[in-house]
Amino acid sequence: MSEDTLSGETRDDDDVDVTPVSGQPVRLERDSLGEREVPAEAYWGIHTLRARENFPITRRTISVFPDLLTAFACVKQAAARANAELGVLDRHKADVIDRVCDEIRAGRLRDSFIVGVIQGGAGTSTNMNVNEVIANRGLELMGHGRGQYEHLHPIDDVNRSQSTNDVYPTAIKLAMVLSLRRLLAEHDLLTQAFARKGEEFAHVLKVGRTQLQDAVPMTLGQEFMGFSHTMREDYERLLETVPWLGEINLGATAIGTGITADPRYAKTVRRHLAEITGEDIQTAPDLIEATSDTGVFMALSGILKRAAVKLSKICNDLRLLSSGPQAGLGEIQLPPRQAGSSIMPGKVNPVIPEVVNQVAFSVIGTDATVTAAAEAGQLQLNAFEPVIAHSLLQSLAWMTNACRTLRVNCVDGITANVTRLTAQVATNVGVVTALTPYIGYAASASLAHEALTTDASIKQLVVERGLMSVDEVESVLSPERLSGIEAITAALPLASVEQALEEARTDPERQEEAERAQ
Repeated sequence: MSEDTLSGETRDDDDVDVTPVSGQPVRLERDSLGEREVPAEAYWGIHTLRARENFPITRRTISVFPDLLTAFACVKQAAARANAELGVLDRHKADVIDRVCDEIRAGRLRDSFIVGVIQGGAGTSTNMNVNEVIANRGLELMGHGRGQYEHLHPIDDVNRSQSTNDVYPTAIKLAMVLSLRRLLAEHDLLTQAFARKGEEFAHVLKVGRTQLQDAVPMTLGQEFMGFSHTMREDYERLLETVPWLGEINLGATAIGTGITADPRYAKTVRRHLAEITGEDIQTAPDLIEATSDTGVFMALSGILKRAAVKLSKICNDLRLLSSGPQAGLGEIQLPPRQAGSSIMPGKVNPVIPEVVNQVAFSVIGTDATVTAAAEAGQLQLNAFEPVIAHSLLQSLAWMTNACRTLRVNCVDGITANVTRLTAQVATNVGVVTALTPYIGYAASASLAHEALTTDASIKQLVVERGLMSVDEVESVLSPERLSGIEAITAALPLASVEQALEEARTDPERQEEAERAQ
């Protein structure tokens, strides 16, 4: 199975020419608008032909999302079994439909799903493409010619007890669950990768920064463990959406009243769909409300946006931390993945974080699309679920791929520039913050001012002023305590510190220094 298939999204397809070539065998099919010639060997039929002509928008067919095809096959399979159980569909026909659905779930017939992802009609074209493929492949298995629908009909048999308005939202929810589970797996692996780096860099001291200015010391391990924890939070939020997507309106048919379906159908088809998928599938308590409601899609989109934004922020940090390598921060090295310039020899760019940033930008944009489409629904149906489906399935697939490439091609290979980090901490005046509980803010500010203007170390100045002994300052400014790895549990003997402060206050020269620093 290809990487594209694993991600839940395949490569874009070129336009499929549905116009029969002169001399090519054709069959004649009819719908309520009239007759059309369809290529004799095509599994799709007249409804798919018209949709392909009407919606040449994206050059992306529904087959670009394998999870969507799998989900539709599961829904049609559950419907066939339920209809047979209730006695409203011939058992032999139901078994044939069931068999074709197994083929689709196994990845066969993919080239026959040719309607565009973005389409008018609230998903009717997608539903009919599936119905026609199942019918014609079923006819072939039954020993009949394609298009001989008197033996197995796309609507009367394959679409029995169904409407696009309950089949389509059920299928896209199920497709999102399949895609989301794949994202969760990759998201978890990336979370673990950051945690491993956190452990690897646990004792590598560095200078923390706020507002891009030097702050107080921390460890590189704490920074990477922070990345891991923030991703774990998003994993939990994404996981929470799975049961929300499991609430379906199958059995609602057109608007939620269940017209044309057996009263027992909704309960029966739910049971079969749960058995087929292994998911916790629940029928919505109000099918009329559920048929028009798209709230779950907005919820998923919002949580995806949150995860994407936070992942993008992490990538921004990785690019900053690795900047340089000579004139930037240069605290970490990202694994070199490719030559970075066609003009500057030796230049290597942070291409993996950059591509993840761009995925995040796309997810942010698709969230706006989902929001607009959800708002535009009217009365008993939202006609814009195709663009919602496309937006969310694309975001799920791209985020899955982004997590994978960030882990495999970047995070796993990150190394620390220990020499540079150690030198930065040794000369950083931010360590003076740790002294404020003992010598006060004013004295600490005076020390920081002198250290910045003379390049002297804070430790040296504290001892020279008689504020602390060498042992005391070494204890307070130890790497473990500066980074919070080890708390200061024993009080230092502050009597000598207080005496030194009093002497500093009565020394005109030192008092003047403190005033200048303030």
